[in-house]
Amino acid sequence: MNAFWTALVYVFLAELGDKTQLMTMSFAVKYKPSVVLFATFVAIASLNLLSVGLGQALGKVLPIFWVNLVAGIAFVIFGLLELRPEKEEKAEEGKPKHLGPFLTIAIAFLMAELGDKTMIATFAVATREHNFFQVWLGSTIGLFSCNALAIVAGHFLKNYLSSQRLKYGIAAVYIFSGLAAIKQAFAPS
Repeated sequence: MNAFWTALVYVFLAELGDKTQLMTMSFAVKYKPSVVLFATFVAIASLNLLSVGLGQALGKVLPIFWVNLVAGIAFVIFGLLELRPEKEEKAEEGKPKHLGPFLTIAIAFLMAELGDKTMIATFAVATREHNFFQVWLGSTIGLFSCNALAIVAGHFLKNYLSSQRLKYGIAAVYIFSGLAAIKQAFAPS
């Protein structure tokens, strides 16, 4: 079980205070905690399958610079879109007006974690420990438990903050996360 505990501890510690933990907290303010928990878990489990399964190969194929740059730009755009005034939207006949909370959360989480330090930590553990299932399970539980704490905190925060403050807070988290990813893309290796 060494691979399990190594992955769990490294990934949990890497995620503490990370941008995706803040993003997950902001989702818990906006959506039902159960939806955020489930979407986050599905995204984490999928991401860690990819991370452990491909290991170093993905890092060679997809340069971290481009992953960080694209994710960063996307998050700045998400933040700016969050600042738009709300208006009554009617879905066009046969067309959904948005992805819905589950897909929004899962996709945003996946994008935020691509190339992130928790993904790199999972890669590092996977290259040293050769037990696929233990590394996947440990990294999944480590990442999920850290974000579950953020979901609980976000759920309680919404009771104390106005919807306007929440909207600005969520936008700030997106924009900050995007700028941090863009900065990381240009940081010397």
